[in-house]
Amino acid sequence: MFAILLQSCGDAKDVVYYQNYENNKVISSTNSYEIKIKPDDLLLIVVSAEDPEIAMPFNLTTISVPNPNNLNSIGGQESLQSYLVDQKGMIDFPVLGKLHVGDMTRTEVTGMLYEKISKYIKNPIINMRITNFKVSVQGEVTNPGTFDIKTERVTLPEILSMANDLTIYGKRNNILVIREVNGVKTFNRVDITQSDFVNSPFYYLSQNDVVYVEPNQTKVNGTKVGPNTGVIISITSLLITVMTLIVTSVNK
Repeated sequence: MFAILLQSCGDAKDVVYYQNYENNKVISSTNSYEIKIKPDDLLLIVVSAEDPEIAMPFNLTTISVPNPNNLNSIGGQESLQSYLVDQKGMIDFPVLGKLHVGDMTRTEVTGMLYEKISKYIKNPIINMRITNFKVSVQGEVTNPGTFDIKTERVTLPEILSMANDLTIYGKRNNILVIREVNGVKTFNRVDITQSDFVNSPFYYLSQNDVVYVEPNQTKVNGTKVGPNTGVIISITSLLITVMTLIVTSVNK
């Protein structure tokens, strides 16, 4: 048990974030946070114009049914149509038809739409966002779970803060970020104890990323000893009690 207590005494370098920042007081982050569209992304695209009626054909609407089990129910809320990106990176957009948006950035997609819609509308305004952007956090964090992201710009420190930070048992120098790139899952390691990790391509997270925080050696050792600790203490207490009774009997 004493050995375990010694192992539990950690070094500051194992838990302190952004170390060596003195050597990197000015860090120029060149990695882009503008994400790329992937299959299964749900896109909300809004086309605006000086005359709203001209833009209406490009803004389909849907009506939600309050009670899906009763198709005759009324009082549904009207909302703009979202567009699901299929496995080939395509969406079916009103008037324009099938469009390839996969692996394009939001700027590239809105630029393409502006060019095509300009044939029908003078100076259209195109707004687009991903409505199902989410990131999952697992492992040694206070509040693991899947978090919906309202913007398209979220960093690794921000998502860890959403999970109420790492526990004291979280391994900070070897955080795993699982990301799908061109249909292939990639496994990438990030050391947040070093300040230059802000230059990592995984400082900014992408939609559907999974962040996993491994347990440190103290937690691993604890899981090995923990279940048996109570039994060991009980047996030791019983042996002490028996020995005490024996010694008392002999002395009498």
